[in-house]
Order: sequence, then C-alpha cells, then structure tokens
Amino acid sequence: MNKANINFRILSPFGAEADPIGITDLQEPDIDAVKDTLANNGFIVFRKQSLSDADFVVFLNRLGQVTFTAGETPVLHQPDLNIVTNVGRVSPPRSVFHTDTSYISQPPAFTALRAVTVPVSGGATLFSDQYRAYETLPSSVKEQFAEAKVLHVVSGLKLGADLQTQSWHPLFQRHPISGRLALFLSTPERCQAISGIAPQTAHRIIRLLYKHSIRHYRVYRHQWQPEDTIVWDNRCTMHRADHSQVVGDRVLHRGLVLA
Repeated sequence: MNKANINFRILSPFGAEADPIGITDLQEPDIDAVKDTLANNGFIVFRKQSLSDADFVVFLNRLGQVTFTAGETPVLHQPDLNIVTNVGRVSPPRSVFHTDTSYISQPPAFTALRAVTVPVSGGATLFSDQYRAYETLPSSVKEQFAEAKVLHVVSGLKLGADLQTQSWHPLFQRHPISGRLALFLSTPERCQAISGIAPQTAHRIIRLLYKHSIRHYRVYRHQWQPEDTIVWDNRCTMHRADHSQVVGDRVLHRGLVLA
C-alpha cells in the first residue's frame, strides 16, 4: 500500500492542521489519512488553498457522496455548495453550537468550509470536542443513557411538506473509524425528546448535557485567514460561528458529505 504524503500537526485542545499541501494534489492514501485524522481529531485546517468552487467539489466527492441541505441558498453555478455569509444582513446571523442537518436519518458525516472573503476582524468558527464531552461524563450518566435516543428536529429552514424534518439518533454514538464514543447532540432547540424520558425531564437533561459538551476548555477557536479550508467530522464535533464582533464581509462556501 502506498504511503500518504500528508502530515498533520495536532492542535490544542483538539483538532489538526495539515502541513502545506494543496487538497487538489492529494492522492488516495492521503484521502484515507484525512478521513482517519478527522475520525480521531475532529477537524482539519488546510491553509493557503487556492481553490475554485469546482476544485472544492471535486475534493468533497473524494471524501464521499456530496449532499445538500434543503432550504439553504446554493452557490451560483455550483448547486452542491451553499453560501454562508453576513453580506446584506441588517443584523448578524445567529449561530449556536450545533451538528449539521442532524434531523435527517443519515446526517452528513463531514462538513467543509472554504474561505471566499475573510472579514477584517472577528468571524471565528468554534469547535467542541464531543469525544471528551462523552468521556468526562459521570459513569452513572453513561450507564443510565447508554441506549437512549434523542429526537432531532429541524429549525430555521423553510422545508416542503414532503421533506424529512425529524429523526431519532443515539445519544452516545460510536464512531465507525475511531471506535470511540461521542456525545451526539445539537442545539437544545433541535433536540426535542429522549426515549423513555418524560418531556420536561428530557429537556432539562438535554440542556445540562449540551452545557457540559461546550465548556470552554474543550473548544477550539479558528480565526479565518484568506484561502483557508476546514473540514470537520459531525459525528464527533459540534461547531458555531462567532458573529459578535465581525468587521467586514464574511463569505464562506459550504459542502456536506455523507459517510
């Protein structure tokens, strides 16, 4: 088997940054190394990627089957991608820690963002380590909810009546590559029930678990630079954008990939 040409620097408290290499130059062993690193470290930062949207989509297709979230705004001439932007808004976008499109039965395994326009300041993307969130739970909580499922529902999108708007997922999910268990949640607004638990109690438990999972010492803050591309594994991370002190335009193109 050919050896991968790509190396990674491990970040703190988690995550990885790839050594300088163009993602259009990656060979098959490199793609395998990317998937393995995502499974074990949550996200990868690729710097200085001089990419077109077409190049970006080619890379995404090498990770798996590209998918699209209904209700998002597609990129002109690249309908597999959607636009993430503050341009033209009167008020900043709202962002809380979440998992992408978790309300469908097969959520995207990977999300990737390509920097198109980076603001003068602000606009960071934050990532939380859901492996550590699970591992630091009390043993009694792990035992009590070992088989529990959570009902994930859609919010903030206009969907047609024929599209899926909710799905049950295990609260604790074992990653198919790393074999590690992760706490699988999204914002409490999108987590509406726990199997076998009364609604009021379930809402309280979800809020407590969510708060536990995003404690600051488990969070990595990425400050965008021009030509950055970031890929993360939704099965072991949550993420959010910090729109609180953005100066200038912030435009990113996003792609989603199924396992």
